[in-house]
Amino acid sequence: MPKPFNRTINLLQIYRQLRPFIRPYRKMIIGTLLLTFVGALLAQVNPLVLKYTVDEVTQLTQLPHPMSEGIHVLVVISAVLLGKELLNIFIQFGQKFYGEKIRISTSSVLAQSVIDKILLYRVSYFNDENHESGKLQVRIDRGIESLTKLVQNFFIDILPLFSNAIIALVIMYMQNVYVGLVSTVVVPIYFYVSALQAKKLAGVRRTLRNQRERKTSGLLNLINSIMVIKSFVRERFEGEKQYDLQMKLMDSQLFTRRTNFIYDGLKTFIEQFGVVLIILLTVFLVLDQQMTIGAIMLHILLFNNVSAPIRQLHRIYDDMNDAMIYAEGFFDILEADDQTEPNGTFEALELQGKFELKNVNFTYPNGMAALKDVSMLIENGKTTALVGLSGAGKSTVINLLCKFYLPTSGEILLDDTPLNDFENAALRDDIGLVLQKNHIFQGSIEDNIRYGNMDATFEEIVQAAKKAYLHDQILDLPEQYRHDATQLSGGQQQRIAIARLFLKDPPIIFLDEPTASLDAIATEQIKNSLDAIKQGRTVVIISHSLSQILDADRIYVMKKGEVAENGTHDELMAMNGVYREIFDASARSLNLDKLVSSFREN
Repeated sequence: MPKPFNRTINLLQIYRQLRPFIRPYRKMIIGTLLLTFVGALLAQVNPLVLKYTVDEVTQLTQLPHPMSEGIHVLVVISAVLLGKELLNIFIQFGQKFYGEKIRISTSSVLAQSVIDKILLYRVSYFNDENHESGKLQVRIDRGIESLTKLVQNFFIDILPLFSNAIIALVIMYMQNVYVGLVSTVVVPIYFYVSALQAKKLAGVRRTLRNQRERKTSGLLNLINSIMVIKSFVRERFEGEKQYDLQMKLMDSQLFTRRTNFIYDGLKTFIEQFGVVLIILLTVFLVLDQQMTIGAIMLHILLFNNVSAPIRQLHRIYDDMNDAMIYAEGFFDILEADDQTEPNGTFEALELQGKFELKNVNFTYPNGMAALKDVSMLIENGKTTALVGLSGAGKSTVINLLCKFYLPTSGEILLDDTPLNDFENAALRDDIGLVLQKNHIFQGSIEDNIRYGNMDATFEEIVQAAKKAYLHDQILDLPEQYRHDATQLSGGQQQRIAIARLFLKDPPIIFLDEPTASLDAIATEQIKNSLDAIKQGRTVVIISHSLSQILDADRIYVMKKGEVAENGTHDELMAMNGVYREIFDASARSLNLDKLVSSFREN
């Protein structure tokens, strides 16, 4: 059984993995950095102006006419502060706008990159229980969200805050070394406590990620299984399962909140302790006449600039740790290069459609053996039927012929060329596939049929629908061909899949229970259409319907992953073996004796 992905990742590794995605925006990044530096310089203007104001006003109060003498001080202060604020408007706009643009652009690139990647992965990747749709959705959504938030924190929050703090600390040292030392000592203590907080929560965050994935996956499964749940009256059972997941998730969330509250309180105390030390030290230095009264205000405001990142650090730290946790799952998806679908380079100018399986064995990734030493010849231009009980390996053969999976051992040839050598897209472009249950995309009937040939005209789509005996039913719908295809019945959706086949018009056709969802009249209509399209094409059909297989050129009877018998219908009936047993059981299930007697009476 595959194990959940739990590799650890640090901030440096995240940066290295993000670098290719943010590299196209390096000019914008450099501009943002310059704006950040200028903004950090402007942030120190208020403390310096306040020191100048307090010291000047203190001296002016000693003069006989302080008001008249202090007009120039008011003008200078007003001009500096107003000019600084006007300039700061443009600085902050540019910094936030370009920082946000970098974040949004990175988010778009990450989202498209993971979509492009998973489209290249082999089918077995999605059948892994660790890669269920709900789990993948959580990893992708939360991964992109946390990574882009990390980019946002860096360019919009962390960088300006720490630039501001560093410049403020430098000015403090320039004013008084002792005050600078006090500020410097407080900051690493705060960082140390934050690191302890992150370490304590690291395992819990990973548990939270797994719990959220299970909850989302469970909810999707619940919605998709609602008919079965109601038919067996299992609402309470399923509700209790979801409740248990929710309670475990709540416990983890409460532990996270409790831990954060404890550490955040401790960090607030450390910050305020630093403020008290600064006040005491500066007052002492003023009383000792080593600095002016204005210097007290200067150092308090400068320390406020130094401690600003500290006040924001708990939120930023949470986001950074979320990024590190969810980046694990996201980059697991993005970098699963070993799951990329193998592809050949050979492209045939014109496929004949002759398949040959030689001693093929196949085991699914979960360890289930599906085919054992299977050999068969599928002749071009003829119809080959695969017959057998459920689980005999019939659908697995079609999966191998489409290259959705590769044989564990043995060889498959197409027109005497190894199937593995064929380029996947070129091969599948010449194959028409109709399954027992076909996927219908969100959208109109027209768009769903057009999936068979994206360049088809509307008239060609209508002709395909007519061949699938769907056209008249479409005309009865309110929006006709623009009607939402997902609202159709199962039988109508099956006809859409068959219409796609007619529209694609491929030289090779694979049919896996193509009329399973259709009524008797529709089955007869579709059989007539399929009989017409079969002419001159290689067809492989799986069907429990006797009418679909009786006229096949060759029938392979499969049992427990092996070929038990093969031949024409008459030859297999004469063998009196597995095929005869299946045929007789099918005849009894259809009550053929009574049907035949009814025909005779009429």
